[in-house]
Amino acid sequence: MRSFDVNNIFSLTTGSGNFTAQCRELFRFQFEHNAVYRQWCGLIGKDLADDKTLTQIPALPISFFKTHEVVTGSFRPELLFESSGTTGMVTSRHRVKHTSLYQKSFREAFRRFYGEVKDWCVLGLLPAYLERQHSSLVYMVDDLVKASGHPQSGFYLNEFEQLSHTLQQLEAAGQNTLLIGVTFGLLDFAEAFPQKLRHTTVMETGGMKGRKKEMTRAEVHHLLCSGLGVDRIHSEYGMTELLSQAYSKGGGRFTCPPWMRVLVRDEEDPLRVSETGRGLLQVIDLANVHSCAYIATEDVGIVHADGSFEVWGRLDNSDIRGCSLLVV
Repeated sequence: MRSFDVNNIFSLTTGSGNFTAQCRELFRFQFEHNAVYRQWCGLIGKDLADDKTLTQIPALPISFFKTHEVVTGSFRPELLFESSGTTGMVTSRHRVKHTSLYQKSFREAFRRFYGEVKDWCVLGLLPAYLERQHSSLVYMVDDLVKASGHPQSGFYLNEFEQLSHTLQQLEAAGQNTLLIGVTFGLLDFAEAFPQKLRHTTVMETGGMKGRKKEMTRAEVHHLLCSGLGVDRIHSEYGMTELLSQAYSKGGGRFTCPPWMRVLVRDEEDPLRVSETGRGLLQVIDLANVHSCAYIATEDVGIVHADGSFEVWGRLDNSDIRGCSLLVV
């Protein structure tokens, strides 16, 4: 029986040629042991006949996580993540075989982008997400809150006055602080308690949920910068169907950790995939060993020559989901 050593992916470095080799190995593993993925490959005429380039490895439509059990092998999941959605909407379900794998993926990615979490105070402003179960975002932020070890780290639902007071205390102490929040929550907070933050990194995770009029990412970031007195807004790109996250340190241009890559496919011909350009985004997440590592999303954007990418929105006929912001 073919196997895949997931520990190898976390030793990858940016620009390493080993990424393609790992992709090919994982493709063969998932083709053999993931029945849903193998059936999809068969439907589009793909097999194991040759060593494929990154753009030739088939990607599973993300909607399959709503209609099928997307698993590689047979196991009882330690975690079950479920996407957000309005009442009656079919949601995505991601079965995670090992809790430790998800933890290692987001912890290592955070460390590479922001350093040791113990050097931060982590504040999570996640209304709506905190009110439901099985959120991968809440799980990640909760882990970071606990790992920071700071006595003032924690979650906030709608306690804006208390959050503002905490931020003022942390600012006075010169404490590096991460305020990570759903977009509509951050906008509401910035409007209700405008202030000047000098030691706080503000990170939006997307999420308007019809709470406010649709705005471009540039408009959202302008309002947040003005209200919270920061020079730039950081962003996180993640989703229920992925165990890894990309981060932007300003301007909505995201960078992946070394075990994750974003490609782009043609809107008219979904089998025509490129490493750069404009179109529908396609994600390779090697941490998705036990589900599917090759995901065709419904996000529209651009992938730049250096591998960074921007998200402009979603296809008009796709479901409204938490991370959608309109084109800049």
